[in-house]
Amino acid sequence: MKKNIAVLAGDGIGPEVMNEAIKVLDKVALKFGHEFEYTEALIGGAAYDEHGEHLPESTLKVCGGADAVLFGSVGGPVDAQDDPKWKGCEKTAILGIRRHFSFNINLRPSIVFEALTDISPLKKSLIGDGFDIMIIRELTGGIYFGKHETSDENGVRVARDEMRYDENEVRAIAKVAFDIAKTRGGKLISVDKANVLDCSILWRKVMEEASADYGDVALEHMYIDNAAMQLVKNPRSFDTVVTGNMFGDILSDLSSVFAGSLGVLGSASLNADGFGMYEPSGGSAPDIAGRGIANPIAQILSAAMMLKYSFGMQDEYDAVYDAVSQTLADGVRTGDICSAEMKAVGTSEMGDEIASRV
Repeated sequence: MKKNIAVLAGDGIGPEVMNEAIKVLDKVALKFGHEFEYTEALIGGAAYDEHGEHLPESTLKVCGGADAVLFGSVGGPVDAQDDPKWKGCEKTAILGIRRHFSFNINLRPSIVFEALTDISPLKKSLIGDGFDIMIIRELTGGIYFGKHETSDENGVRVARDEMRYDENEVRAIAKVAFDIAKTRGGKLISVDKANVLDCSILWRKVMEEASADYGDVALEHMYIDNAAMQLVKNPRSFDTVVTGNMFGDILSDLSSVFAGSLGVLGSASLNADGFGMYEPSGGSAPDIAGRGIANPIAQILSAAMMLKYSFGMQDEYDAVYDAVSQTLADGVRTGDICSAEMKAVGTSEMGDEIASRV
């Protein structure tokens, strides 16, 4: 199978970890008889240096002509956020590309590998041999995209933020969530606040309606406050979670710490046509950029998600996932996931080790 991949390495550690993801993809192509073509484009600070803007039209054109987008990271040093090169960089680049391609669904796995249970902040009794939770977040609706205003009423400052969902928006993410739950543990937890919010009442009704077409998936409803508590108390009781934009933002950030490092977590953003962008959950980490010590696993697993969700390559996804798992089980670690008695390897060596196990 031949696929064209738009590669947006971006800033900071982006180019370093992207190199390792492509190294692994090349091994997958060789093993399974595929042909992956990579078309590079600039975004973020790298694009600003060349084009004077963070998301140039040429980059959008490259992405639009590809079968999927593999995204690295954007952004600069914290103390340089007022510099023209970095001011508004992440907002303009990331939100801009999401808006342009109508990416309305975000997939954020929280994976605790068995070999890394010792670095998770959760108790061993809660983790067991590890777990894999998928959080599916609606990305373009809800309170983040509603009307926002601040006014003065009788000398008192008043702020209003509107949360809005229509049934079509909810139905779109419901279908994706049920389809994914069907391929996993067959259990879907829908998180809302239906005891207070009309948006959540509608959300719950549409989820119930959608469940009629998925008799092989067990649907459970949970309030957001209870879901946050149960994720920490009993994470292994979760498999696939679907929720709105704000609640998904909270839960995905909460669950991201379970792994012990953002360096091992990928993510995906999809639109209604199945077109996707795949990126690590972490940032550009400019403080370690260029030192060859960044963990490439998140970028590699993002590439693996691309194989699965955009290209339908389940076996290839499994091969990459298993290679990562085996590499960690063999004691190969970058510094962010390395214990005191282990010797840390660099970015390139970690990529080599994973590729060799595909």
